[in-house]
Amino acid sequence: MRDTVNAAKEVTMSMSFMEGLRTEFKRTWTDGAKRSAVAFANTDGGVIYIGIDDDGTAVGLDNPDETMRRATQAVSDGIRPDVMSFVSVEPETVQGVPIVAVHVQRGSHRPYYLADKGIRSAGVYIRSGAASIPASESAIVDMIRQTAGDSFEDALSLEQNLTFAAARSAFADAGIGFTESSQRTLGLLDADGTYTNLAWLLSDQCTASVKAAVFADGRKEVFVNRQEFSGSLLTQFDQVGEFIARHNVVQSHTGQSMRRVDEYDYSPLVLREVLLNLLVHRDYGLSGPSLISIFDDRMEFLNLGGLPDRFTREDMMNGISSQRNPKLANIFYRLRLVEAYGTGVRRIMGDYRNDSVKPEFDISDHSFRLTLPNHRYSRLSSEEGKATSGTKATSMTGMLGPGVFGPGVFEPKPEVSAGADSVAAVPDVGAAAAERQRVVLDYVRGNGSVTRRKVQEVTGLSQSTAAAIIRDMVERGMLARDGRGPSTRYRLPSAGA
Repeated sequence: MRDTVNAAKEVTMSMSFMEGLRTEFKRTWTDGAKRSAVAFANTDGGVIYIGIDDDGTAVGLDNPDETMRRATQAVSDGIRPDVMSFVSVEPETVQGVPIVAVHVQRGSHRPYYLADKGIRSAGVYIRSGAASIPASESAIVDMIRQTAGDSFEDALSLEQNLTFAAARSAFADAGIGFTESSQRTLGLLDADGTYTNLAWLLSDQCTASVKAAVFADGRKEVFVNRQEFSGSLLTQFDQVGEFIARHNVVQSHTGQSMRRVDEYDYSPLVLREVLLNLLVHRDYGLSGPSLISIFDDRMEFLNLGGLPDRFTREDMMNGISSQRNPKLANIFYRLRLVEAYGTGVRRIMGDYRNDSVKPEFDISDHSFRLTLPNHRYSRLSSEEGKATSGTKATSMTGMLGPGVFGPGVFEPKPEVSAGADSVAAVPDVGAAAAERQRVVLDYVRGNGSVTRRKVQEVTGLSQSTAAAIIRDMVERGMLARDGRGPSTRYRLPSAGA
């Protein structure tokens, strides 16, 4: 009876045995057969028959066991992600001769690709008729999206040749390891050691950019300055922050205690919060840059992607947090760039509690725009043109340190007092720097010493800017260095020094 069944199977197969959408013939196992396995896994599955000529003639195999071993090893070692749970390799008999059948099901982690070629057309194949052809980039992207669902950061990165100079520096500064194991834990690498989009966002090759521009008018017709920032999001955070800082004016006047009082057009902490939200909550699945527009009376921050699904404007205003990119947010939190979830909007609104003009949130399905009023304009409006004589203005450049925008920004500037009839504000780039130095000195007096990392925390500045502030304070004799390397601390100079 068993022989009859086998004979019937042979006759049926010989009558309809030809290559097609789900059938491939190979006389012997070659590396080219891996392309067919990839194509079947990426399309609708199929069978590779080893020991059959292209015309369907069964030539058989001298050593089926060795062929099974080679096929299994080639598929296991040469295809990523791991596809073996969708593959079975079995011996069969066709036209009276032994062959090997490699059965491949459609995989659930597409796109599958040749390990030595990567996620590109040269490595990703799909089935078209009886042929295995390279997949187009759009087809690859579609497969990635279908596999990852709505999660951009979990999807495989199309670019796998990534470097992480900026990320390694930031992680080292925070005292966090950036090993292969930690990259897997954080979600930069998947189980097969392939970089995800989260890794791409932190890599030096990231092309998701931010465009910032300063306009001379309110209609965005005349540019004063503009710049585009790309690379690691950690680098963009520093560079975009410094660009914004250059255009944040501070008004200085003498208060009732006869001490200088600095009033910024925009609170530095609020600008930092808004920039973090711009980078962390952006929908990176949408093409196009984030936009920052700076006018005399306001700053506009336009991000791609509206609110996350099932998250409302009321939820946002009530301080409820919903993470579009939770793994990216977690990394920024670990690096101590994000302090707490759900406090940003309340902090922004609280900063304008005494202003007549409030921040505006303009939200659509695919965009999110925040408009921050200039405190100077808003307060003048609320105080009905309160006199501003005796003030002087400066950009925040002074707090950024030498080497950022050129030498000498920490050098003492001659004090210029505005007379009672003076209208124009007088630049004083040292005012903001002096305020940062005061914050550092207050910390040292209260704690005995300070590290460069702690200066970053208490001032909210980047690593390079904090280092520049410390270097300047040491050169001026305001601080004394104690130790070398990562353990270096800075103290107040001794009285006899």
